[in-house]
Amino acid sequence: MSEDFELDTDDLTRRMEGAMGALKTEFASLRTGRASANMLEPVMVEAYGQKTPVNQVGTVNVPEPRMVTINVWDKSLVSAVEKAIMNSGLGINPQTNGTIVMLPIPELNEERRAELARVAAQYAEHARVAIRNVRRDGMDQIKKGKNEGHMSEDDQKLWESEVQDLTDQYIKNVDSALETKQAEIMQV
Repeated sequence: MSEDFELDTDDLTRRMEGAMGALKTEFASLRTGRASANMLEPVMVEAYGQKTPVNQVGTVNVPEPRMVTINVWDKSLVSAVEKAIMNSGLGINPQTNGTIVMLPIPELNEERRAELARVAAQYAEHARVAIRNVRRDGMDQIKKGKNEGHMSEDDQKLWESEVQDLTDQYIKNVDSALETKQAEIMQV
């Protein structure tokens, strides 16, 4: 490979890892019928005049497989936590006992499972698009290097094949993560 041109493959890898990280976060927010503290990550509570993550206004616990509890630290925020959960689209009705907000996780019906599997597929497609955008940036850098005369035709092909291999590997990771998540969602 040419001395003049050096593609920052570490940067491309880091950006593709970022897409995978975002996908894992989105997958964690999908409810699968099992209780998980992660499912509350996207829930923001209106507290002290600003939006605050629910885990910063109380302690989130999973005492049993179908129950999540939030022990709200400030009694005045209990109703705000309830309201945030109801408006979050999780499909869970909170029950309050003093400063403890209980979230019983209902059994998922077949229709809801299929809907969640479709949402998971959409999240995976967003991740694939992000990875392909990183690939495009890498290919553009290679073309620019070639056009500026920093590399030969052979070097260009070598770099392009390296970027494509990296892309294929991450797309495979996305597909694998999606398969696992959909199996988890459809499991009764």
